[in-house]
Amino acid sequence: MRAVEELRYLILAAQREGNRLLAQGLRALGLTPSQAEVLRILSDHQPLTLSALGGLLVCDSGQSPSRLVDRLVGKGYIERTPSKQDRRSVELALTAEGSAASAKVAEIEEDVYALIGEALGGTDPQPLTEFLWKVVGGTVAGEALAQRRASQQEQTNV
Repeated sequence: MRAVEELRYLILAAQREGNRLLAQGLRALGLTPSQAEVLRILSDHQPLTLSALGGLLVCDSGQSPSRLVDRLVGKGYIERTPSKQDRRSVELALTAEGSAASAKVAEIEEDVYALIGEALGGTDPQPLTEFLWKVVGGTVAGEALAQRRASQQEQTNV
């Protein structure tokens, strides 16, 4: 196996293992990792239009998140309200139940991050992070993640 091929499969395996651990933690909440991502994004950026939410999603990059949102509306976690700026548009926001679910999701994510930290064993993750940004740079998923990162940095600077 060539080194770059091995690297590709290691990245894929790490992503799948992380997603498996996350899904295992979310099972008790009746949420999928994609639904959890929607809740966490709304928790950090609400209210958002459907298209703005789609632009921040990594799980379904480049696709409309309407089905994900419909399921979460059905669970009572998200509410749709007419936009104050554009009556043709709706804004999405978490309900009280959605905020509580998002907080539980954040706890589950922290458990996954702790496992990643343990696997790093004190190794600085920055070089690997920089490498992975080079891999996803210019991709739809990379752009979604870059928008989230920039938005969080703006909120931190305010």
